This record gives sequence, C-alpha cells and structure tokens, in this order.
Amino acid sequence: MSPLDPKAIATLSQVTTATLTTVLLKKGLRNLWIRGARPIRSGQPRLVGRVFTLRFVPAREDLATPASWGSPISTRAAIEAMPAGCIAVVDSMGVTDAGIFGDILCARMAKRGITALVTDGVVRDLHGVLGTQLPVWCSGAAAPASVAGLTFVDWQRPIGCGGVAVFPGDVLVADDDGAVLIPAALLDHVLAEAPEQERLEGWIMAEVEKGVPLPGLYPPNEENKKRYEASKK
Repeated sequence: MSPLDPKAIATLSQVTTATLTTVLLKKGLRNLWIRGARPIRSGQPRLVGRVFTLRFVPAREDLATPASWGSPISTRAAIEAMPAGCIAVVDSMGVTDAGIFGDILCARMAKRGITALVTDGVVRDLHGVLGTQLPVWCSGAAAPASVAGLTFVDWQRPIGCGGVAVFPGDVLVADDDGAVLIPAALLDHVLAEAPEQERLEGWIMAEVEKGVPLPGLYPPNEENKKRYEASKK
C-alpha cells in the first residue's frame, strides 16, 4: 500500500467531512459517510489516511474462541501488518454488544504509528482505550470481547463498513461529523475541488454575516458567482 502524499494529507486536513460529502455528491456519489462511526472523544483533530481494512463475520462457536486470538488469521496479526500512517477501517457488521478492540490492541496500534481506528462497531476497555491516545471513531463501548459476537476472518480485502463499500487504498477523512471515504480513483479530483468548495463557502459565510439574504447566495446564482470570482482577484 503506497503511502499518502504529505501534501494530500495537508490539503485534506483543512477540508471538513461535510464539504467532502458535497464535493463527492457533485460527482454522483451519495453513500460515502460511514454510519455508526462517531468520535470517541471530543476535540480529536481531523485525520487523513489510506485505509487498511479488517473484516469480521458473525460468530461461529467453533471459530470465535479466545484460542483464535493466537491464530495466524487474527486481529493481532492484522495489526502487525498495518503500515504506519494508515487508518484501520473495521467491518464489525454494526454489532454493538461485542468490543472488537480493547486497550492492549489500541496501545499496540498507537505504538506502531497507526493514524486512527474507524469502525461501525464498538470497543471495550473504554477507559484504557482513551488512555492510549489512539484516535477512535466507533459506535460506543461494550464489555464483552469480539468473540462473543463476531469471528475475525481477513484483512486488506474489500469490506462494507457502516453501509459503505471500502477498498484497500481508498482514503478516509474523519472529524467531528464522522468519517468520509474518498475512493482512490477520485482522490485527485477531490484534492482539486475540495479547497475551492471551502473557499466558496467561506465567502458565502462572510456574506451572510453582512446580512445578505440566502436566496441566490447559497447556492450562488450567476450574479453572486461573478461577485465571488471578483473577490478572489
């Protein structure tokens, strides 16, 4: 998995996930916001990274056991395969009564330089996870271990997380509004268009503060588009 260009990270770090959904909507993509992935603490910075996928399926009693944690196919092995700077995106099937990762696994991820953990499921050992300082977006916390409701099966394969199709190599941006996926093939388009969308909306906000009415301003009509272009010059 190729690392994300630092310039791309710097650009996307200045773009809200709300703006990203607008830019992607203009390309016809409506389903890239991961449902159930909320910041585990307030004040987390906006984070950007290539995704590293992990996948769970429903628990099966002969496979989902504590002994499976020592298997070559395990969350432990997957964590050791993660490159620094990636964002781990975990398909937990929306299960909220079994924590996929706890404090020890999150501590190891933080130690290895993983940017963040994003899942449509939950974590366990919440106090300890918070103490690791690993940024996490999830649906909450639950005491039972993952094997109480899930079987881990693979990593770096296409997954579904929060109703979104996620492929290895895609890019993810996460902030207080949640986590938004940027398909790898659209990254250059987003890098070109998203900053301009932010500038436009900043100009519109300044006009609103001046008392300008919204009709024709948001979205801008031709007259206001010309005013905006003139303001850039």
